[in-house]
Parts: sequence; structure tokens; C-alpha cells
Amino acid sequence: MSLENIIKELPKNSTIINNTIKAYYKINNDIYKKASCSISGGADSDVMLDILNRCDETKKIIYVWCDTGLEYQATKDHLKYLEDKYNIEIIKVKASKPIPICCREYGQPFISKRVSDYISRLQKHNFDFVHDGNKSYDELCKKYPNAKGALKWFCNSWGENSSFNITRNKWLKEFMISNPPKFKISNKCCTYAKKNALEGFLKQYETDLHMIGVRKAEGGLRATTYKTCFDENVNGRDDYRPIFYYKDEDRCEYEEKFQVVHSKCYTEYGLKRTGCAGCPFGREFEQELEIIKKYEPKLFKAVNNIFGDSYKYTREYKKFCEKMDEKYGSYSAYLGK
Repeated sequence: MSLENIIKELPKNSTIINNTIKAYYKINNDIYKKASCSISGGADSDVMLDILNRCDETKKIIYVWCDTGLEYQATKDHLKYLEDKYNIEIIKVKASKPIPICCREYGQPFISKRVSDYISRLQKHNFDFVHDGNKSYDELCKKYPNAKGALKWFCNSWGENSSFNITRNKWLKEFMISNPPKFKISNKCCTYAKKNALEGFLKQYETDLHMIGVRKAEGGLRATTYKTCFDENVNGRDDYRPIFYYKDEDRCEYEEKFQVVHSKCYTEYGLKRTGCAGCPFGREFEQELEIIKKYEPKLFKAVNNIFGDSYKYTREYKKFCEKMDEKYGSYSAYLGK
């Protein structure tokens, strides 16, 4: 389909029109010989796929999905639906280390990737949360000289109001001093189950343009990592985010216009996110667990076996926050702000 005809079919929405034109020229540029696209089975991914399918004149794009070892059956079913709808193949890439193995070897995720990384660093150096937790940064650096970055986080030494300080998560420092973790914590499951597996595939395929369905409006660490929709020379390729500037209303308008169908994870289960099932990084993991228990009971048993320590520790942390809020009124009052 020509660009002119593609534009005629689009909603009269400047964001959709402008970004579709950009996608069309980016994909059909002769500079790129091997283009690839990550498919997740999520809502943003669905919209991106529909756009790319319209714009890809010569069908040069290959589509890839990373199987983390902890995926919804509804997601797998949706991938088959997408293959049939668009007459494409979505290549399934196995994790370099599936999530269950990562959690056993490196530790379980807790709160967020950043928090898990810092705690993991402290644990590697046998940090004594109980006896050393209230010491100064300078004191701790003398005892743990190879953990300065994590100590800086723990001691709130990144600068006042910095998002890199532990105070970003209220009462966390106080909680860990009173209740040091008795299990290993790590964010490595994301690295080995997705990042390394995808990078290995892209390197083997020698892709020169890779596309992902990230939107600036979705927020979170993943979205805020990027400043624009395009990055040059990322591990020898260019990275492009076709719907980076779509706001929620833009995505909804596109979905309605072209009748984009989403996974049952959204339409039947009622989930707000897809991806690794039951991930403790999700703020609403308790609600997600109830949904998994109802719709995919075998998966429910699996996630509790894999993330059980993290779930328990998170629940204890939330109860601790409630007690401290009740005692001090607010975290800001406790900090003297």
C-alpha cells in the first residue's frame, strides 16, 4: 500500500499521521537491510505491529518474542492469533537463563530493578543491615570499600531529593534495618530472561534496525530510559520506537479505527500489564496473583514457588509502612521535611 493510501485510512490525528509517515520512511529506507521488531503480546506492541504491517512494503521486518519461561498461556495464544491475522511468523527466542533458574542462582526481584540491584550489591559484600544500617556513609565505605554505589543509595548520599536515594521508597531503610532480608535479592532475571536473549538473537541475525513498542506516556524506568523515538548505533544497529509519542488517547483512537484486538490478558483476565507473570516489580502484584489463580492455576503455583520469598517480604514491608505512618503521621514528618 502506498503512503498516500495509508494516510487516507488513518484517523485525523496529527500524532498518528506524523508518526506513521515517519515509520513508513524509516522502514522502507534502503539503508536498512535487516529490520526486526520485538513483539510482547501487550497492548502497545499490538498497535505497533498493526502500524508496521501497513508500512512495510517489502515485508522486510522479522518479528521476535522472548520466552522468559514464565509467560501467560493467553499471551502465547495471542501471538498465534497475530501470526494468523498478519500472515507473519513471530520467532520465539528462549531465555539465556529462564526466570526460575535466575531466581535460584542470583535472587528474587523486590520492589524495582534499581532497588533490587542495590540490595544485591550490598548482599554480595555481606552488608550487616542490623548493626551497620545507621552508620554514616564514610564509616560504611571504610568497612565496605567495594560497595560505594550501593552504600550511597542506602545512606541517601546522592543529593537531596534524588530519585537514586533509598528515601525514594518510604520506610525501606528503616524496614531493612529492622527486618534484614533472609533471601537473595536481584534484578538479574530481567537481564538473562529478556535482554541477553534478545541481544544474542539480534547479533546473530545482524539486524541493522530494531523496533520496540515503548511509549513515553507509559512512564516507568523503561520509558524514561529513552529521550526520543530513535537511537543510532546501539550495539551496531539503530533502535526505533514507532509509537513513542503516542498518548493513551492516541492509542485508543488508533485501536478503535482499525479494530485492534488485544490479548485475553486484557479483555478477559482484566490485567493492566502483560509480560512476566506475577512479577514482584508490579505494584499491584496481589491483584495479579488473584487473576492468575482464577484463570491460570498452574501458573499461579509456579509463580509462588519462584517468587514466594519476595511476595512475603513485600507484604511485611507494606505492613511496616502502615505502622510507621500511623506512628509518625507521614514519612516526610519523620525525615523532618
